[in-house]
Amino acid sequence: MQTLSKETKLTIFYIVLAYIFSIAMRFIWVNQFNGYEPFHFNGQFMINTNDGYLWAEGARDILGGIYRDVDQTPVAEAPAVLTAFFVKILPFSFETVIFYMPAFLSSLIVIPIILIARLLKNLEMGLIAALLASIAWSYYNRTMAGYYDTDMLNIVLPMFLLWSIIWAVKTDQNIYLLLTALDILVYRWWYPQSYSLEFAFFGLILACTLIFDRKNIFNYKLLAIMMFAMMGLDGYTRLTLVVVSFYIFTQEKFDKYVYYILGAAIATFFVTGGFNPIWIQLKGYVFKDSVSVAEQGLHLHFFTVMQTIREAGQIPFEMFANRISGNVIVFIISLLGYGYLLFKHRIMLLSLPLVGLGFLAYVGGLRFTVYAVPVLAFGVAFLITELAQKMPTQKLKYLSMITFTLLILLPNYKHIDDYKVPTVFNAEEVKVLEQLKSIANPNDYTIAWWDYGYPIRYYADTQTLIDGGKHSGSVNFPVSFILTHPQDAAAKMARLDVEYTEKKLLGDKNQTHFSNIEEITKDYGFNNTNLFLNELTKDIKLPKKTTDIYLYLPFRMLNIYPTVTYFSNINLMNGVQGKQPLFFQSRNFKDTGEKLLLGGNVSLNKSDLTLTLGKKTVPIRRFVKTVYGQDNKVHVESQLVNFTSDISLIYLASYNIFLVVDEATYNSTYIQLFVLENYDKELYEMVINTVGAKVFKLKI
Repeated sequence: MQTLSKETKLTIFYIVLAYIFSIAMRFIWVNQFNGYEPFHFNGQFMINTNDGYLWAEGARDILGGIYRDVDQTPVAEAPAVLTAFFVKILPFSFETVIFYMPAFLSSLIVIPIILIARLLKNLEMGLIAALLASIAWSYYNRTMAGYYDTDMLNIVLPMFLLWSIIWAVKTDQNIYLLLTALDILVYRWWYPQSYSLEFAFFGLILACTLIFDRKNIFNYKLLAIMMFAMMGLDGYTRLTLVVVSFYIFTQEKFDKYVYYILGAAIATFFVTGGFNPIWIQLKGYVFKDSVSVAEQGLHLHFFTVMQTIREAGQIPFEMFANRISGNVIVFIISLLGYGYLLFKHRIMLLSLPLVGLGFLAYVGGLRFTVYAVPVLAFGVAFLITELAQKMPTQKLKYLSMITFTLLILLPNYKHIDDYKVPTVFNAEEVKVLEQLKSIANPNDYTIAWWDYGYPIRYYADTQTLIDGGKHSGSVNFPVSFILTHPQDAAAKMARLDVEYTEKKLLGDKNQTHFSNIEEITKDYGFNNTNLFLNELTKDIKLPKKTTDIYLYLPFRMLNIYPTVTYFSNINLMNGVQGKQPLFFQSRNFKDTGEKLLLGGNVSLNKSDLTLTLGKKTVPIRRFVKTVYGQDNKVHVESQLVNFTSDISLIYLASYNIFLVVDEATYNSTYIQLFVLENYDKELYEMVINTVGAKVFKLKI
């Protein structure tokens, strides 16, 4: 039996060391909250990302084998399939598996990093880069224990792709043709949005080949097999093309056909729509519009969700640098080191797509910074090892490497220690959804904002209208309307949107591909949606009831109420945004005796009950105080002050929060039902009442 070389043993040792270090850092949060009951349910930690509940639902349904045909449960999606596999083979509970999967899978990133460094004959650089990359801010944030989402492999797989590409170009060995193509297939299976990065790798290899190595036929084989793996075809077809092309490329007699095969692959890529998803992503994250316009029918205008997603917004330089390297100084050193690394090892030019996508964060949002993390980690690690080589003794060499490594790890460790993010829901909120599950049927609908869509489907096991993947302006409009408009119109919109959604899911042939609101507008005989919306205040005939509808109104929605209003506060016919309703929330206020200082240049003069908003002073319409009594009901005290005013002040005593709202907000379904419990008993029935969330059943 052949013994392992010293280099191989050292490679394995460094991989194991970095892997254990990465996992250990992710247990800091676990230890911090190990005994904190609000983050546990049924004795298990809950996850801390909303989207994770989508994959959890899919895995649960795979294991249970029971789900509605029209469900949107992702039983065929990679994260759900892999999770179900782990649950079957591991002796742990379902909740334990989904909570710890991110920590163990994301830490695999250390493997390709160290293997790339091995090719560059600098294993110490690989170890340092692996230690830093595995815990850098943005990578840790999206792969910590409980962050159960595709991110747990979204950087691991492209780093393996970079490794296989580098080894392919460096060695011209056929095995790396196959490994590169298989990695693309797995990456696409795991994360269908991987098109752009794969295409960037392809384009860079093509450019480098034409500039530096034009006559090397191996590079054209690599490009062709990558293109076959990237096509806009189903996975099995692409796998077949990859296997067939790999066999052809290993036979020298077919070398004269390689250029024709590459040309055919590129043509087929575009014909099968391979570039379309790339363009869609660019439009969504780079060329962002505040309003989208339907291409057909009434050409309705909808507010786009990208304007409200924090991770898709632009970020300041300091945050950009911190998320990639830990702090600004380490980032600048990493950038300089990366430039020096490119100068010394030209093969690392192939890492530019990852850096480019990471730097897209400046225009596309903070979520992209994570792609630059492992590559810039190489930069600072390379400088550390280069500096160590200048040391006069071996002892100083290793001492300098250890010292500088600890210095670059320190800001990232501090971030991890301070990063005390909560779980998506606390235990009390989950109890509400579990109670709803016992009341509702799986075919019933629960209406809530899209942030809560996946958790509702997982815990309450009901249908939802919007969620983390279905939240375009056209589907958000009705739900926003329901939550922010008066109860009567909201109830009618709820019944209409649910019944039209059901028709589409059940394959009603009379339904077009227009949005629900356009279908409804036309079916009621209107060509102007604004006119139809006015009809909701009147007595109109509603569709036949086929399922029950519940409104889930959580306390935490107070924080996002202004955002929710954007989607229905728009003229659908011309895209003009309406005047933003007044909604001001104060949690840190101060009573001076004469005034109540609410913050943000907002204060209440207690003597005459006038409100100062910046430089403007106005009377208030009413002062309302709500408090939970021992009967677990909200008791409301309301004092009418000035009927001509449009502004009300609400004090939520049980939450110690003040709200300043205009009349439109005051009369909204969310404020009336959740805050005031002033609901129309002919339209709604309260079925669950807690401090954290309330659930109402629609009666019509």
